[in-house]
Amino acid sequence: MPKSTSVKVSPEVENSLGFPKHALHTKEAERLEALRNYQILDTPSEAAFDNLVRLAAYICGTPLSMMSFIDDKRQWIKACNVEFDIKETDRNFTFCQYALQVDDVFEVPDARKDPIFQHYPTVINDPNVRFYAGAPLITPEGQALGTICTIDTEPRQLTAQQRDALRILAKEVVAHLELRRARLQLEQESQKLDGLIRLANDAAQSMFMGSRNEIFVKQEHRLIRVHTEDIRYVEALGDYVNIYTSRERYTVYSTMKELETKLPVREFARIHRKYIVCLDRIMAIEGDSVQVDVGRPQDRQAPTLIPIGNSYKAILLSRLNLI
Repeated sequence: MPKSTSVKVSPEVENSLGFPKHALHTKEAERLEALRNYQILDTPSEAAFDNLVRLAAYICGTPLSMMSFIDDKRQWIKACNVEFDIKETDRNFTFCQYALQVDDVFEVPDARKDPIFQHYPTVINDPNVRFYAGAPLITPEGQALGTICTIDTEPRQLTAQQRDALRILAKEVVAHLELRRARLQLEQESQKLDGLIRLANDAAQSMFMGSRNEIFVKQEHRLIRVHTEDIRYVEALGDYVNIYTSRERYTVYSTMKELETKLPVREFARIHRKYIVCLDRIMAIEGDSVQVDVGRPQDRQAPTLIPIGNSYKAILLSRLNLI
């Protein structure tokens, strides 16, 4: 019996292993941690495992075959070759907990004659188990997670070829578990990477947006620096746009869509297909219009009235600090 795998079993089995109890409990904690790392418990059926247990039943000539995992309190059934309503059973009344103790096929020819199993509910009552053979599912690190087993209602023994086939099937199950774990890890790492990329992009975008405090506009043969904090509103005019500041109006060959990408989104809002306004310069909203402060009183006598498009009003209101 291997000393690398151990489970919570009856005192008779503990004594047969020759380990002190604290060593058994330590090994069990390591085994349970390994089981959790495979993320297999309480998962839906998977064709690869279903096919392997069907193959076990065919090879061994038994009516029932299953693959299960043992955690600290229960045996959880991942796959079965027949429709089975029960998905888990009390660990203390399972054959599989004993199969975990060996690195070969664990076989019970006639449970009625076995002092450990003859009083089991599954032996006394339905499904009247008589024969059991299970191969442990041992990870590359030597941890036994569960078994692939085959069961009959009549006493019997496996042939040497059948036992060998069960060993091979157990190795196939572990190979699928390894592939499954690797795929899950890749998916999780990919999700983490996507999250980091999104965070980095958001941070970069935030920095970029925060740095958009100026634009350059072409006027005749000059490029003029305009601070965005000085822009009151933007007006579309055919193929051109007018940019109004507190003192000047700049007419440039551009589109409203292009201007939107140049201006800080936190400070400006599109309120009409023809107008973009600085939110800080809105003095009032009356009906379907906004009053925009376009400069100092000595420069402008009154705020400018700008229409609000029907499709933009709700968005505009959602961005204002309303009471």
